Amino acid sequence: MSSPNALREQRPPHAFAHAWRSPWVRLIVFVLAFYLAYRLVGQIRSVLVDFAVAFLIAYLANPLLNWLQRGRVKRGLGVFFVVLIFLGIFTLAGALLVTVSGQLVQLFQKLPDLIGSLGTTFNALTRWLGGLGVSGLDDVQTQITNAAQNYVKNLGQNIVPILQNALSSTSTLLGTLLSIGGVVGQVLLILLLSIYLMLDYSRVNATLLAVFPRPWQPRVMELSELTGTAVGGYVRGQLLIAAFIGVFVWLGLTVVGIPSAAAIGFLAGAFNIVPYLGPIIGAAPALLLALTMPGGVLKAVLVIVVFVAANQIEGNFLSPYILSRTTDLHPVTVLVAILIGVALLGFAGALLAVPTVALGKLLMQKYYYPSRVYTEGP
Repeated sequence: MSSPNALREQRPPHAFAHAWRSPWVRLIVFVLAFYLAYRLVGQIRSVLVDFAVAFLIAYLANPLLNWLQRGRVKRGLGVFFVVLIFLGIFTLAGALLVTVSGQLVQLFQKLPDLIGSLGTTFNALTRWLGGLGVSGLDDVQTQITNAAQNYVKNLGQNIVPILQNALSSTSTLLGTLLSIGGVVGQVLLILLLSIYLMLDYSRVNATLLAVFPRPWQPRVMELSELTGTAVGGYVRGQLLIAAFIGVFVWLGLTVVGIPSAAAIGFLAGAFNIVPYLGPIIGAAPALLLALTMPGGVLKAVLVIVVFVAANQIEGNFLSPYILSRTTDLHPVTVLVAILIGVALLGFAGALLAVPTVALGKLLMQKYYYPSRVYTEGP
């Protein structure tokens, strides 16, 4: 009598199992699965983005929450503190936006006077250069002044009808209100998701880990810990850099005499993590406030000096030095990684460059250096 194992061996293979042995069948199935997954992700992309942002907030807040728990602060109370911090940031940014909007209106009203003061400055510069023997600047001054005056005139003629149409169009106002409501709703949804994720962070991690096959889970845990080490070091470094930028800009604008210097410094530090756009976000309100003050042109130049100095110190010295300490990378490696990231992916590359290189170094130390391929050669 044949054993069950013998009968199983004699049984002809299932048709699907037989077809699955073909590499072409597997390739077609994988391509179709990838295409379907791509289409599905495209349909729910906004939901995935909201969840990813909420998870990132929870991930960044988790070390602080763990530290508070070790200090015998309940996790729920710690989450409440974190939410207050985020709400404070948004409130401060909104208040500064209202202030800057009012200053923008004043700036538009004072543009003709600014152009006049610019002409006076050019006259003084022309006389000074004429005393040094430099001639032929009168025509240049006239052309620049006329161009600036024409620009202001055209701006006034064009912007008034635009504002009138915007204010008289009910559909435009309704669309704007709906757009603002959609943004506010999305922010509230992300905040709500992040609260749930922060409260049950360990359970969410366990659920995500359970998606992987059991034999893979220890390796996934190792990779997760390595990623946390790399990203955590990068975030700590960025927080130190942001603190420096905020204090530097605050002190610099205070010396120049710009109002709301502390708020602008905080905004500059908070948005410093955003390459290219971050310095503009911080400098724009300071420039607008400077131009609406007496001696606005000189103050605007001093504001530019403050932000350029902060940007140069941060980009050439502070970032390489601090990130090399927090990510265990050489300063030259940090600088080259950021430059390559910007060249390849622009804004996203600048954000991902340093943590990616730090993670790559940790992976090499964990898996490649102890391997036989490294010690004995291929």
